[in-house]
Formats: sequence, C-alpha cells, structure tokens
Amino acid sequence: MEQNNAGGAENDFAAAFENSLAKMDKLKPGQAIETAVVAISGDSVFLELSGKSEGVLDKAEVTDADGKLTVSVGESLKVFFLRSDRGEMRFTTRIGGNNAAPSMLENAYQNKIPVEGTVEKEIKGGFEVKIGDSRAFCPFSQMGARRGEDAATYIGKKLMFRIQEFKEKGRNILVSNRVIEEEARAEVVEELKARLQEGDVVSGTIKSIQDFGAFVDLGGVEALLPISELSRNRVEDIRAVLSVGQEVEAELIKIDWKSSRLTLSLKSRLADPWAEARAKYPKDSKHSGSIVRIADFGAFVELEPGVDGLVHVSELRGDGKFGGNPLASLKVGQTMNVLVLDVDVSRRRISLKPATSVEEDATTNKYLGGDGETYNPFAALLSKKK
Repeated sequence: MEQNNAGGAENDFAAAFENSLAKMDKLKPGQAIETAVVAISGDSVFLELSGKSEGVLDKAEVTDADGKLTVSVGESLKVFFLRSDRGEMRFTTRIGGNNAAPSMLENAYQNKIPVEGTVEKEIKGGFEVKIGDSRAFCPFSQMGARRGEDAATYIGKKLMFRIQEFKEKGRNILVSNRVIEEEARAEVVEELKARLQEGDVVSGTIKSIQDFGAFVDLGGVEALLPISELSRNRVEDIRAVLSVGQEVEAELIKIDWKSSRLTLSLKSRLADPWAEARAKYPKDSKHSGSIVRIADFGAFVELEPGVDGLVHVSELRGDGKFGGNPLASLKVGQTMNVLVLDVDVSRRRISLKPATSVEEDATTNKYLGGDGETYNPFAALLSKKK
C-alpha cells in the first residue's frame, strides 16, 4: 500500500513538472523561470523545456573573468525569457544591451529582474546610466554598497541595476545598484554563516587601511584586522606593515553576524612567547629591556616582543629632580636593566625592579670579596710585612 502511495506521489510530481514545462510555450518577454541545464556545447548552454522547443542561453553569461563556466549540466538556473526564434527559445540571466527594449525594461521593473547598464557620466545628484537604448538615473546614494566611494571610479563601468521606478513609457527610469550589491552580499553572508567558525584560518585581500586596522575582503564580506592583532611587536605605523591589495592569511577570532562584524588576527598564528616565559625569566634573574610605556603606577619594560614586565613606581628611586617623581626621569625607548621579582604566566604578568647590569656587577666584584666584604688592595702587602 505504501509503495502504491509512493508511486502515486512520483506520478503526481512528474505530472506537475510536465505542466510547468508546458506553460513555457506561452512565455512572455522578460518572464522569469527556474529550469535545468541539459547540455553545454560551443557558445551555447541548453536549457530543459517542454515539447520540441529548446531553451538556449549565451555561454558567455555563465562564464567568469577567467573563462571558467559557473554552471554545470543538471544544475538549476534562474533565467529570463527573451524571444522565440524558429522554434528556439532564447533566454538570459540579465536584461541589458540589445535585450533592453522598453517593453523588456517595464517587465523587468514589474518582476524585479536585474538589468545591465553602463554608467555614462556623473550628473546632478547621481549618474546617467545607459540600458540598451534607454537612459536611466541612479542617485549617488544608490550606487555601490558603500557610500563615500569616488564617483569617477564608476564612470564607464558595466554594472547590474534594479529598476525602482518606470514612468512615461520608459522616458523616466530610476535604478539602484546598491540593492543588487546588498542582495549579493546577503547571499554571501548566508553561505559564510554555514561555513565559518571562530578559530578558522581564512584568506583575504586588504581593501583599505585605517590607523586602527585594515579591512580585509573575504570574498564579498569584509573583516577587520585590528592594528593590535598584527604582531607580537608593537606596530606604530600600520602602513609600514600592510598595503592595499596584499593577500593575507589570518585567524578568525570573533564572529558577530548581528552586527556584521568579523575580526581577524595575524598575531594569534605566531608562537606565544609566554609559553616559555617562566623558564626564560626565572625569579632573581637579570635582563636588559626597553621601556615601552610609562603609567602613573610604573614603567613597562619589553623583555622580548610580546613579553612586557612592570617596574612598579615603588621600586624606583628619585634623584631629587622633577619634584622627587622617579618616573619623570624615564623615557620611552630607554634601556633599563631589571631584576625579575615574580612571574605569573596565567595572568601574563612579570614584576620587575631596576638592577645593575652584568658589566656593572663585574666591576663591583673587583672590589668585593666572595662573601661581599670590601676588597682591600693593600691587604696582601700588609700580610707579607707581618
């Protein structure tokens, strides 16, 4: 009984599919359909239709900038009917150029079909766009997904638009490129949501650089690479490290889809110097470092890139100058010899205090005995006289 029901369901589906294909014989120019690719030959992509008619799509429409096909046999495709020519039904994935008669554009407006246009020139308040033999207007606010782009970068480009208004039989057309860009981005975001996780290593291209970080294109979605996440070293000038167009591989350390914020890190992919900090900087060991920051409570000394220690103000001695403030005599970049007081790897903290250098210790030892008593250079002579 269940097998009969299953067979009946399959027959019903097949019948429904045949009916949908049969309706394709009465397609109107600009009408959108979902069909499947049945063959690819020469410059044509053949689409599944009913009866003896065959659907044909120009292969160039589904070929990327590198000449590679973006569809394969059996794949479904959304196309728009253009015309019937000697039993051959021509389709397109977009309306533009010779396929942009006023009636087609009106149909594109009614059915929200994307149209291809060329940005001719900048005019008051926006751009003049040519779509076939028709001219349309695109406001500055509707060009591109981001505002603030240089208007000159759009002139002469072929872009996709959505017709927002169609009046006076096509003599007054208002279009938007921004809507198309936002829809494309939304599709990319959905794909990335299903694929990306925090901790993933991703590749991208640097699109722009600001003082606080760089924006990296991950293939339709931008992520921020903060200046603090570039290196274990302190980076003062981000432009000395990165450049627009540079390819980077970084770890995705934070994802916030609600705010559309992705955060990357190059630093996280580098070895953590704190892993060996306890062994390299044991208590009572002496080291030389550079002062990298001065605060009210003390000075931070960099022992190595990524490892700083704090010399608390209570460990510093004033020399009577600067009102007795021991911090006033210190400068960023100054070398300081320090003694390790304590190491807390879990909190990434090292407590330090000023110390003499190894050279100073060696000089001092000339005048001190092994037990710390003052060395008297005349002691040997006195002992001989006795």
